[in-house]
Amino acid sequence: RVGIGGPPIKTKDGWFLIYHAADDNNVYRLGAVLLDLEDPSKVIARQKEPILEPELGWEKEGYIPNVVFSCGNAVKDDTIYVYYGGADTVIGVAILEMKDIKF
Repeated sequence: RVGIGGPPIKTKDGWFLIYHAADDNNVYRLGAVLLDLEDPSKVIARQKEPILEPELGWEKEGYIPNVVFSCGNAVKDDTIYVYYGGADTVIGVAILEMKDIKF
């Protein structure tokens, strides 16, 4: 299961898109891809490792355990605020700096 995690973010290198995906054990993690600016159906790059996975107690324990599920994002200057649900119980925010994103 894979789904979009919020609106794509336009960068000079392409559209930065955060998505969620579940493995065979129903653990949900967040990943990221870079899509072509002219043709967003083309994936330019994909993060090899998750950008966020359940680690904290409130992400691992709750109504649906082991879930981080992005609800959206906001960009201010060069900082991305990723709003996400933890264990389908609470909402958190993760902060990404654009300069730290490497593909």
